[in-house]
Amino acid sequence: MSRVIVDPVTRIEGHLRIEAEVDGGAVRDAWSSSTMFRGIELILKGRDPRDAWALTQRICGVCTTVHAIASIRAVENAIGAAPPPNVRLLRNLIIAAQCVQDHVVHFYHLHALDWVDIVSALSADPAKTSALAQSISDWPLSSPTYFTGVRDRIKAFVERGQLGPLANAYWGHPAYRLPAEANLMAVAHYLEALDWQREFIKMHAVLGGKNPHLQSFLVGGMSTPIDPNSQSAINAGTIAELKQLVAKARDFVVRVYIPDLLAVAAAYKDWAGHGKGVGNYLAYGEYPDDDTTAPALFLKGGVIRGRDLSKIAPFDPGKVTEYVAHSWYDYQQGDAVALHPSKGETLPNYTGPAPPYERLDTDKKHSWLKSPRYDDEPMEVGPLARMLVRMSPAIRASGPSWTAC
Repeated sequence: MSRVIVDPVTRIEGHLRIEAEVDGGAVRDAWSSSTMFRGIELILKGRDPRDAWALTQRICGVCTTVHAIASIRAVENAIGAAPPPNVRLLRNLIIAAQCVQDHVVHFYHLHALDWVDIVSALSADPAKTSALAQSISDWPLSSPTYFTGVRDRIKAFVERGQLGPLANAYWGHPAYRLPAEANLMAVAHYLEALDWQREFIKMHAVLGGKNPHLQSFLVGGMSTPIDPNSQSAINAGTIAELKQLVAKARDFVVRVYIPDLLAVAAAYKDWAGHGKGVGNYLAYGEYPDDDTTAPALFLKGGVIRGRDLSKIAPFDPGKVTEYVAHSWYDYQQGDAVALHPSKGETLPNYTGPAPPYERLDTDKKHSWLKSPRYDDEPMEVGPLARMLVRMSPAIRASGPSWTAC
């Protein structure tokens, strides 16, 4: 049995180290380690809580908005602030815009290189690529001439030898399954998605002042003015611009992103059986639909255990805890205790080897991440968990909200 180390894993925000034991080509065990200490909790100590959102969103250059809104809501819940309806609408638009952008960016710019062999695209027939693209979508950029131009751009890029973020990949690996024409189509859409995200995220510039790290959040409100008679505020013209950005973004998602996703997935169907998780799913809930203290949520919260989709329990934020038994932190009550985040402590104590190191002692403390649990069980969160919970008729009818925290 051999031990494989991947450090750093770079297609994430921050630093991650993966160590795996491999036997006969199969992973028998694996460990992850966050190798970067952030200490946002310590940075916030002694500061005005109304400024927490501006600091916490800088923990990440991609998922900035979620950290900001979580901080805003925590302070609002603590002081009993009730933002007006326009604030809810503006925040929902900002959060949803980042959600859509992140999905597209993840698929094309962070994930596609695991499935798409860019160098293989050099041997593609543009006419066959055009026929393939038109068979799955009526997207207008699908002519043989267009794909010839993309292929020539890739060829010039490869011949210069300056591959930048595309260097050190798996080009030519036999595990790639897409034919050359599908690779060329995917590369073309990879490039188009770069332009798409730049245009779509202008919503954040309009509503939030900039992207990343929006500037318009406030405890109890938003600093984005709304005045139909002012050129420097959200007015009829601004709303029309936002509608246009949303329409163009949706068009790309429907006619490019989703067809590409289905085309790639069809070539790797058996991969759905690899790397299964623990079978427990948790969705916190998002997008308030009203302005009550416990609003109905467009995406409800809920908990699934043991892959049993017939039983979806309400989400109880009081059951969330964090362990530090394998983390480079100490709890005053001892490392065996699990603490709710509201009572959690950030007492860093690095006991690992001096970097750079060849191997972590994974039986001991080996990460800067704490281990979160729900009702003392590990959970999977994210898009799949949200959709599985959303599918439940019971959760659609009623569900808890994040204000309970």
